[in-house]
Amino acid sequence: MIEMKSKITVILLCLVLFSTKVYSQKPILFIGGTAHLGNGKVIKNSAVSINNGKFDIVADASLIRIDPSAFDTIHRIYDKHIYPAFIVPNTTLGITEISAVRATNDYNETGNINPNVRSQIAYNTDSKISKTIRSNGVLIAQVTPRGGRISGQSSIMYLDGWNWEDATLKADDGIHVNWPESYYETGWWANPGGIKENKSYSKQIDELTQLFNKAKAYSNGSNIIDLKMESMKGLFEGNKTLYVHCDYSGDMRDAIEFINNFNIEKKVIIGGEDALKIKDLIKKNNIPIILNRVHRLPDSQDNAIDAPFTQAYKLQKEGILFCLSYSGSMEAMGARNLPFTAGTTVAYGQEYEDAVKSITLNPAKILGIDDILGSVEKGKEATFFISTGDALDMKTNSIESAYIKGKSINLNNHQKDLFRMYNNR
Repeated sequence: MIEMKSKITVILLCLVLFSTKVYSQKPILFIGGTAHLGNGKVIKNSAVSINNGKFDIVADASLIRIDPSAFDTIHRIYDKHIYPAFIVPNTTLGITEISAVRATNDYNETGNINPNVRSQIAYNTDSKISKTIRSNGVLIAQVTPRGGRISGQSSIMYLDGWNWEDATLKADDGIHVNWPESYYETGWWANPGGIKENKSYSKQIDELTQLFNKAKAYSNGSNIIDLKMESMKGLFEGNKTLYVHCDYSGDMRDAIEFINNFNIEKKVIIGGEDALKIKDLIKKNNIPIILNRVHRLPDSQDNAIDAPFTQAYKLQKEGILFCLSYSGSMEAMGARNLPFTAGTTVAYGQEYEDAVKSITLNPAKILGIDDILGSVEKGKEATFFISTGDALDMKTNSIESAYIKGKSINLNNHQKDLFRMYNNR
């Protein structure tokens, strides 16, 4: 009798597990919201479903027939907005916490040449900062080391996960080179001392050339394992991107010539302050740009005060692929303002959906992840969020729910906890 009861119990458990599995496989539908697809298009009355962590239906709800029984849950999101996850490139988010506490800053290694340094293994999924960033829709970051001539390798990370392995989207996507400056400013921002020539400029480029010659020779075959050279092999094999940090037109010309001399297939300029001055060269070489943050002063006193605000619109008109970043002072915690910098570009000429594209599909293309992310499209990974207002406007931005790979994530953070605690006193 006991044995029979045990068998019945096992059978019932199996049936429950099977029915739960079948039930959980049903898709989830979001209907009625304005879907900003990230590819420049918008659907005013949308029907968006997710199934097994991916987008399934992406359509105008008024043009399709919907069977409610086909869905596990239906979310009616009228007067709300759907956006693909915002992506912040070139950031120290997750590898710094408190700038005044050295032990929490893990983005700058000793030495000048560090291509073997990997930001991925330093990424802290327990960062309090990251939780505040994703509250504004930024769910993906290209975590990038700093310092030296070659800083190391960046990795693209989800802003959620138990550990760095769990949070990794794309490991070691590229090598970051800080290009020498032919001219530099003396003094400080409140009392600039003028512009001086870097007399070591040619020597510094020669040193980089020798290093890359050595790395290219190593990539063709070597009996000795060299971790630095091993890290750079991907640049010549076409599976890693060379990110060159430079701003001035003359320096960018030299950097592009350098890149071409080594036939590096994947290349990106980070900064690009003077990109419009050499727009034809950039277009000819098909080089995308990760721009400096929009909310900044121009680097030159000869530039218009609003030059950083209009740069995105002008690059868009020229057909140059670019995306926005938030690198600079307090960049980790400031990354929450990335969507608002995109909003500023709208105020200075950029079309709204193009501004959304500059922090979604454009960075996905530049980082080489646009096949799976960057837009709300059938078959792509369901990493997105829902806002009750315009996500690019700090007055209306209010993220009510967010999903990474189709899984709802917790949007609470310590700042919200403190607000609730003191608001209720």
